[in-house]
Amino acid sequence: MIKKFVFIMLVLGTLACNNNQEKPKEAEQVTMHQHETTAETKYTPEMVVNKKDFTCGMPVTAGISDTCHFEGKAYGFCSPECMAEFKKDPVGNIAKK
Repeated sequence: MIKKFVFIMLVLGTLACNNNQEKPKEAEQVTMHQHETTAETKYTPEMVVNKKDFTCGMPVTAGISDTCHFEGKAYGFCSPECMAEFKKDPVGNIAKK
């Protein structure tokens, strides 16, 4: 009786572990997400991929007031206005780096 119980527990444990496996990714779409920087989500220069604001050229080490994600990467900007300019042509702005 105890052997059956142990066997059933092992089977259930194995099945539960299989449910946590990562599912294959479908084709990723190019998406852009905007994140406002708040006290809880303060972005640092190490957390973004650009070293300078694409619009004004200001180094991100001077301060990041807004961010957006494009193709899975976080980009930092000195102001919401600079981020808005970047969003008009993100591919072109990244190519200018």
